[in-house]
Amino acid sequence: MNNFQYKNPTKILFGKGEIANLSKEIPQNAKVLLLYGGGSIKKNGIYEQVTAALDGVEVVPFGGIPANPEYEVLMEALGVIKSQEIDFLLAVGGGSVIDGTKFLAAAALYEGDTPWELLTAGKPVAKGMPFGAVLTLPATGSEMNSNSVITRKETQEKLAMSGAGIFPVFSVLDPQVIRSIPERQLANGIADAFTHVLEQYMTYPIGALLQDRMAESVLQTLLEVAPAILKDPTDYQAASNFMWSCTMALNGLLPLGVPTDWAVHAMGHELTAMYGIDHARTLAIMAPSHYRFNFETKKEKLAQFAERVWGITQGNVDEKAHAAIDKTEAFFHELGIATKLSQYTDDFQGTAETIEKRFTDRGWLGLGEHQSLKPSDVAQIVTMAY
Repeated sequence: MNNFQYKNPTKILFGKGEIANLSKEIPQNAKVLLLYGGGSIKKNGIYEQVTAALDGVEVVPFGGIPANPEYEVLMEALGVIKSQEIDFLLAVGGGSVIDGTKFLAAAALYEGDTPWELLTAGKPVAKGMPFGAVLTLPATGSEMNSNSVITRKETQEKLAMSGAGIFPVFSVLDPQVIRSIPERQLANGIADAFTHVLEQYMTYPIGALLQDRMAESVLQTLLEVAPAILKDPTDYQAASNFMWSCTMALNGLLPLGVPTDWAVHAMGHELTAMYGIDHARTLAIMAPSHYRFNFETKKEKLAQFAERVWGITQGNVDEKAHAAIDKTEAFFHELGIATKLSQYTDDFQGTAETIEKRFTDRGWLGLGEHQSLKPSDVAQIVTMAY
């Protein structure tokens, strides 16, 4: 195993009725900016639960944060933070709302020319306003990590940032919220979490026995609960396991001491920025082609994945590794997720060349666990995904 340091300061309130305990976690006399998305929380009762729990707290609502949180909208929210002298942020939503809140937490204290520099500088974010979260859509793990991905329509960019300054102070995870989530979003959440684990697992063996088995257990749990969640989102046991698996998939435990990849995300983010495709679906588009292109460097881990997660014991290393890729792609299909770019847009010609140029211009000259994937390799992988 590689050396590592680990600290996760986020407090988790998990289970039925935990939203009611919100006021215990927010500082006394705080002025809270309540951030949410398109308004579904007002239809499913979550907004009412949150505001009831915050009775007596000064709350300023700000809605309209879209999926793939947009820089332009967040800058409007930043104006509210400053004009209203907000001192605590509360994200009520899925990964997009929480990511947007992380950006705002950092932007509120940023002393540079423009907050977009937080995303282009590539430096860890050291400080941010305190904030909490009420998770309404399990998928990204943003409720227990310091990662944030922001989209800028003007330049068709989708960039990430992270750092010790933007961990949530607390996050409330009540599995009952899942009952109101549309099937498409549930499928996205499963695929997103599944791919998060793969990015931290599908590299090469390094003797990290516990890390491998932790990753495999999350993958197995997602596979087990996926049919139940899609069939009946009111199944509390399935919902609980699904929600906690999504959190565990990206709360910083799985990558400790092991190499990680994240090239699938880098490519997928470009497809979202260019075509507006759901984040999880861009991962399903890119992952199979990525593993096939990098087969020789990943086949040992792919074969292990085949044996331990998919139960494939017949064949040699190459045969099992190929079968694992096929099974993964079939799983995405079972979730109702297409895995070719041409199934999402007719305007896909030239996509590979555009992404190659963007990566070159940014200086992203070596991606993946070996830092060996050149922009020209990325172009080939994207072309394979057409």
